[in-house]
Parts: sequence; structure tokens; C-alpha cells
Amino acid sequence: DIIAGDSSLRLVGEAVDGEQAWRLIQELHPTVAVLDIHMPKRSGIQLGQLWSQQRLRVELIILTMDAEEALLNEALNLGVKGYLLKETAVTNLLQAIHRVAGGDCYISPALSGALVHRNAAREALQEQKLGLALLTPTERQILKLIAEDRTSKEIAGLLQSSVRTVETHRQNISH
Repeated sequence: DIIAGDSSLRLVGEAVDGEQAWRLIQELHPTVAVLDIHMPKRSGIQLGQLWSQQRLRVELIILTMDAEEALLNEALNLGVKGYLLKETAVTNLLQAIHRVAGGDCYISPALSGALVHRNAAREALQEQKLGLALLTPTERQILKLIAEDRTSKEIAGLLQSSVRTVETHRQNISH
């Protein structure tokens, strides 16, 4: 009803479950598809995975009652451009559709804290990657073996070097 009330939009299809939604998306090629995250048969996230794999030319908006950060991150990692809480859908759905159709993103304002956490986590990961980039190839190899729970003696045997050399590399990795 909300979409039908906006004369600048045309509702091209409605689905009762994720299977039907997927068929309609493939057949009708809408500009934007609004998907419930908890649809029967296939969830909005599962459709987002299919959409991402097949690189369909439709933008997705996920509707959800859950303000769960993990679901938001999963949707955003797939490339979903809209994520809207149902509690605000009546007032924000049209704005979300117009923004996403125009190439922008729309995330419910109530999820701004989750976006801040996501950004902070991305920055922390970037810093870790920069630290890894400073390691020598041998240090990376030793780090990988450490992650496999190998002892310095085992690593020395595998790399045909002394335990003291491995210990020196371990120290360098720690700094």
C-alpha cells in the first residue's frame, strides 16, 4: 500500500515467499526489490547471496524486525544497498526505495551504532593488515606455522634452520 501510494513508483510484483520472490526478480528485472529477511523457503539474506553470485542488475532492500548487527553486516557484505527496520518502514520505506533506486544507500537510523562498530572493526583490520605487510616472507611462513600450533623446534625442523633463528623471528613478529 505504501509503494502503491507513491505515483513515482510502480509496483511490479509481490511474493509470498523467497522462492517466488527470486523468480519474480529474475523475470521482471525490477530496479529495486524489497525483501523480508525472514521469508519462508528462502530468506532475504539467501536471496542476497544468490543475487551477489549472479550479479543481477537490481538493488536490494532488506526489511527486518531485528536490529542485530551480525545480520546487518552480512547484508552489507553481500552488497545490499538498503537495510530497513520494520518498526520505521511506514515512515521510511519510500525514502529508502528512492535513495537506493538513485544509487545511494539507506540504513535505518536506529542502526547507526552498528555502522560505527562496523567502521571501527574495518579500521582495526586494516591496521592488522598493514602490520602483516611489514613481515618478511620467512616471518609470514613462521607465523602461519605458529597458527598451526607448531613449536619453535618443529618450525626449525620444517624450515631447516636453528631453533634460535626461529625464536628471533618470533620476537620480530611480536614487535
